[in-house]
Amino acid sequence: MKHIINKISAVIVMGSMLFSSCTKDFTATNTDPNGTPTALPQQLMAPALVGTLGYNMLRNRNFNNELMQVTVDASDAEGKVFRYDYRATWADYLYNGLYSELTNFKDMYKVASQPLNYNKSYMGISVICQSWVYSILTDTYGDIPYFHSNEARDSAIYEPAFDAQKDIYMDIFNKLDSANTWLSAGTAINGGGDPVYGGVVANWRKFGNSLYLRLLLRVSGKSEMTEFCKAKIRQIVETTTYPIMASNAESAILRWTGVGPLTSPYIGVREQDFRSPGIASFFIDNLSSWNDPRIDIPTYGTSSINRWGIAPYSGSYQGIPSGYAPGENPVKKCYFYSNTSAVSLMTEPMTGMMMNYAEVKFILAEAAIRGWITGSAETYYNDGALNSITLWLPNYAVPIKDFLTAADIEWDDKLSFEDKMERIHKQKYYALFLTDMQQWFEYRRTGHPYLPKGAGLKNGGVMPARMTYPVYVQSTNPTNYKLAVARQGADQISTQVWWQKP
Repeated sequence: MKHIINKISAVIVMGSMLFSSCTKDFTATNTDPNGTPTALPQQLMAPALVGTLGYNMLRNRNFNNELMQVTVDASDAEGKVFRYDYRATWADYLYNGLYSELTNFKDMYKVASQPLNYNKSYMGISVICQSWVYSILTDTYGDIPYFHSNEARDSAIYEPAFDAQKDIYMDIFNKLDSANTWLSAGTAINGGGDPVYGGVVANWRKFGNSLYLRLLLRVSGKSEMTEFCKAKIRQIVETTTYPIMASNAESAILRWTGVGPLTSPYIGVREQDFRSPGIASFFIDNLSSWNDPRIDIPTYGTSSINRWGIAPYSGSYQGIPSGYAPGENPVKKCYFYSNTSAVSLMTEPMTGMMMNYAEVKFILAEAAIRGWITGSAETYYNDGALNSITLWLPNYAVPIKDFLTAADIEWDDKLSFEDKMERIHKQKYYALFLTDMQQWFEYRRTGHPYLPKGAGLKNGGVMPARMTYPVYVQSTNPTNYKLAVARQGADQISTQVWWQKP
C-alpha cells in the first residue's frame, strides 16, 4: 500500500505543479534510459503501455468494480463508491496518469514519423493507443482537452480548450482509419519492445479495428450518429478492409511476467487491502447459479482454488449486497485471494486487459439484433460466451450450448429486444471483467445488465454518469473549464456526457 500511496502522491503533486494536460513538461518521462536526447519508438512503447494499464487496473479495482457490483468495500463511512457517493478527489489519479502516458504515445508517433526513424507501424500503434486512452478519458469525464492537450512543451499551450465529446469521437474515428491504412503495410517493429503482441503488427491492426467497433457502438445511440455508426460497423464487419480479432490469441492483453517492469501493479497493493473488499452478490450469485467453470474448483481449479482466485464462504459462493444502507452491516463472505495463495489476481498474468475477443463477439451480437449486420445473433452470443470462458480456461471442452442451456441462459429468438440485450450484456459484463472502466461505460450506455438497487444508494439511486474534473483544473485553466461546464452541464457526477443524452 505504501508503494501505491507514494505513486498516487507523486502523480497528484506532478498534476498540481504542472497542470496535468495543460502545462506538463514530460522531458524526464520521455528521456531514453540510456541517456540519448530522444527515445526511440520501441523504447517508449512498453513503458507507456505498462503505465497506462497501471492506472486503468487500479481504478478498475477500486472504482469500476465498486460501482458495477463486482466488489463491496463495506463501510458505513461517507464517500463510498458502492453507494454512488464519491468525492472530487477521485478525479485526479486517472486524469493525471492517463494524460502523462499520452505524452509518451505522442512522442512515439512524432519520432516514428521523422525521416530517420520513419515507421508506419509505430505511427499506427501510437494512434491506436492514443485513441484507446482518450476514449477512456472522455467516457470518464466528458468534454476534455484533446486537440491541444499535452502541448505545453512544444507549443506553449498551457490552457488547452476542452473539446466537445462528439468532435473527439469523430477525430478518433479518423485516426483509427489512418492507423488501419498504415498498419496494412506490415512494416516490422521490435518485438522485444512490444509487451502486448510481441511485434505482430497484424494483431495491432486487428485491435485497432476492434476498438473502432467498441467506440462506434458507444456513440451509436445518438440520433445524429446512428446512420454513420451503422454504416461503418457494417463496413468493418462485412468487408476485408478492416480485419478484426478472430481468436482469443489476438486479444489485446499485456501479460504480466512478474519480471522487472512487467510486474502487475496489483503487487503494490497490500495483501490485506486486496482481500478486504467482499465480492458483491450480483457478481458471484450469477456465476454460482450457472455453475460457471471459472469458479469451479474440483474440475478447473489449481491447488484447491478456482481460476479467478475467489475464496468460497462456508463451502459455497455467497456475496455481500451492494448499495446497502448504513447500519445494515452485512457479513463479508467471498473475497479475492491475495498473492500468498497459489492462485491470485495479484499475480495473474492476464489482468493487463485492454480488449478481448469475447467482447468483440458480444458487440457483433448486439449489432445483429439491431439489424445492422448480417449473421446470427445466436452464433455471436454463443461464441462470445465460449471465448469468455476459454480465455481463462483454454482446455474447457463442454459444448457451449450445453453450458448455456443448463444455466438457463441459452439464446432465445422469441425474447423481446430488451431481454436479448440483457442476455448479451450479462455475459458481456463477465467478458469485461478487469477491463478498465468498460463495464461502467456500457451500463451507462445501455442500462444492462440490470443491477439490484440497495437502499443506501446516493445520487437519487441513479448510476453516476461521470467523474468530476480534478479540482485544480478550476484554477489552472479557469476560462476553458467554465466554457466546458457551460456546454456540458454542471461539474457533477449526475451530469450526463454527450453520448448519454437523448
